[in-house]
Amino acid sequence: MTSDRKLRLGAFLQATGHHVSAWLHPDADADAGHNLDHYKRLAQTAERGKFDLVFVADSPGGYADFTDEATFRQNAKAAHFEPVTLWSALSQVTERVGFVATSTTTYEDPYTTARKFASLDWVSGGRAAWNVVTTGADVSANFSRTEHLDHAKRYERAEEYIDVVKGLWDSYEDGAFVRDRANGVYLDTDKFHVLGHQGAHFQVRGPLNIARPPQGYPVIVQAGASEPGRELAARTAEVIFTANLVLEDAQEFYGDVKARVAKYGRRREDLLVMPGIFAVLGGTEAEAQANYEELQALVHPAVAWGILRRHYQGVDLSDYSLDDVAPPLPGDTNGSKSRLKLVSDLVERERPTLRQLYRQVSTARGHLTTVGTPEQVADLIQTWFENGAADGFNVMPPVLPTGLTDFVDQVVPILQRRGLFREEYEGRTLRENLGLRRPANSLARKPDALAEAS
Repeated sequence: MTSDRKLRLGAFLQATGHHVSAWLHPDADADAGHNLDHYKRLAQTAERGKFDLVFVADSPGGYADFTDEATFRQNAKAAHFEPVTLWSALSQVTERVGFVATSTTTYEDPYTTARKFASLDWVSGGRAAWNVVTTGADVSANFSRTEHLDHAKRYERAEEYIDVVKGLWDSYEDGAFVRDRANGVYLDTDKFHVLGHQGAHFQVRGPLNIARPPQGYPVIVQAGASEPGRELAARTAEVIFTANLVLEDAQEFYGDVKARVAKYGRRREDLLVMPGIFAVLGGTEAEAQANYEELQALVHPAVAWGILRRHYQGVDLSDYSLDDVAPPLPGDTNGSKSRLKLVSDLVERERPTLRQLYRQVSTARGHLTTVGTPEQVADLIQTWFENGAADGFNVMPPVLPTGLTDFVDQVVPILQRRGLFREEYEGRTLRENLGLRRPANSLARKPDALAEAS
């Protein structure tokens, strides 16, 4: 088929791969978290595949319990590069692919966030994106905090935080730095603005000490699917990384967030929805299933129970075996409410055994998992794309680097032949390639205001 609407693809990277025991696989780079050459190859592979972006998961601090056997057996993701630093390096060995870095609104300062993402946008030539997270995990002990903010307060803080960051990015209008040597004028002060923010959570004077980013704003990405998360995304986000296991749930989420944007003066196309997809490939269905079973065989029993305990916090599982039907999950959490709901719905819908549940979660933590041939994976992607469930996907390779290479070499050509995905990049910035508008400067004097002043 052919259409003006094109699929968006991101490479969602965990150092050794998304499967919980990926580091044990013979194809994995076990030292990937600290291996810059590993990430160079991944970024260049994604660009060869014409991906829109690459993204790494990140947390603002370590919070694992290393007295737990499950942790020291599986936690190959415990140590890895800070993402803005990593992307700054990788932007120098790529030309078109965008870079999404996670930064928390709960444990960081908006001025620092605005400055580092504006810098990344300049360093990369307009290819930066900020993945806004409120941080579900309690890492307060790493940041001189006495407690972790509750869910509602985290989102209240995030709303104001994003407004402050965007305001700081508008400290200077485009062309403010005239650098006129003949007249000795470096800055056009009519294009300079002091934010002067006074709010419930932040008091930030400004200005930012860097010019307005090449994209106007780095692309704003958000991942929450709770009620506050959906509303925050509808008002502020341009890309949503979401998790859905079945088409009907994906369609509900897609329709809901798209319908919310109008009240904020936005168009449906100003917000792209990109679920995660964990694809295990094989030349035949039997080969794909064998590859899947090879991965699952790497999961140590202690790791399996560790996965289950994280989802059943406060629940005693000591009398259960892995072949018992999974009981209902706890009803509430101060962590990720959307992920709790997703796994709770899975338990209610499918009534899995605890073994089946950990196997499902060990792959992609609740994201869509598919096992099949490249054609079958392309079929699934096309179905979701054409039926109101997704604007694109964040590909979650089971094992790296081979999982990304296989997807680029085997699935992308099928999507291109079907007219679903680009064969060449449309532009040089991430906004251009995603089809997103460059935002106007919110602090600039509007033409009608100028006319009144004169």
